[in-house]
Amino acid sequence: MQISVVRPIPSNGSGDFVFERNNGTRVQDHSQQMTLHDKFGRQITDLRISITDRCNFRCVYCRSADPENYREHDEILSWAELDRLAGIFLRLGIRKVRITGGEPLVRQGVEEFVARLHALGVADLSMTTNGHLLAERCERLLAAGLRRINVSLDSLDPAKFERITRTKSFATVMRGIDAAQNSKLVPAKVNAVLVRGINDDEVESFAEFARERGVIMRFIEFMPLDADRHWTRSLVVPAAEVHQRIHARWPLKQIPHERSETARKYRFADGAPGEIGLVAPVTQPFCGHCSRIRLTADGKLRTCLFSKEDHDLRGMLRQGAADADVAAYIESVVNDKEEGHRINAPDFVPPSRTMVFIGG
Repeated sequence: MQISVVRPIPSNGSGDFVFERNNGTRVQDHSQQMTLHDKFGRQITDLRISITDRCNFRCVYCRSADPENYREHDEILSWAELDRLAGIFLRLGIRKVRITGGEPLVRQGVEEFVARLHALGVADLSMTTNGHLLAERCERLLAAGLRRINVSLDSLDPAKFERITRTKSFATVMRGIDAAQNSKLVPAKVNAVLVRGINDDEVESFAEFARERGVIMRFIEFMPLDADRHWTRSLVVPAAEVHQRIHARWPLKQIPHERSETARKYRFADGAPGEIGLVAPVTQPFCGHCSRIRLTADGKLRTCLFSKEDHDLRGMLRQGAADADVAAYIESVVNDKEEGHRINAPDFVPPSRTMVFIGG
């Protein structure tokens, strides 16, 4: 019998939906899941959840070197609020969840949150981390249900790594990558944001690192999200240049990918382990296939990294809104998701919030 969704109404506090059949009768269904779409027809299946705005690094492409005032603890979502919103998002059709920050591992309780997301049935549960605390937490994250890991590593030279991150954590991060590679999280994704004149001379070294360690090495173009507002187009290292340089030394073969994936993926033609991913939001925007939305640590829904508006879910929760009202609001916001980020438009204005406050 055909079933059509009226609204995602939790019927008894359990979080299950009420559905209406064509004959007008209503049933409670424990498995039916809605789908989120925007007005351009894109299906939204991926959610980035930032659980903290705090970070133990101060990477030059993200945070300012100057002291910053973090939000007070009561300004960010509590674990109970995060659990509630995650449940609503999943019932609306979210299948992939990535936990981000700030640095997610600096917030106590993250393993328990992973376990609760896993219990809710998240199909693809991952985390982005700077790796500083990964070695000591890897097994606990795995036991909780984490299935994939992204580790930021912007230089293979310890001195340069220190200049970029403003930390002395190179050896610790490498131990974290090794721990992931020796666990069921293998292969780890290792992310490098390339900035002209800072680490663009390491492209081939990063590719060799992928071959030696068997990691997925992802090169990400520098985006205008840095706190110091130093971004200029001249600092962007185009993905096409990265591909050309690696391919000239180790021929690459493209790997088929889902349309909504951010990275173009390649393997080494000589059969060596490892993989290359190129993420090119500036020179080759993938907005037309975007399937992502973001929840900030202070409870704002963002439909694009470069959104000019935040949509306040925390306020709705704390004012006593029902799950059905929150879900309806999320649907309306997602429907109006931007067509694209407009980085390349002449009138582009960077968002007021920088990466550390948005969540990667």
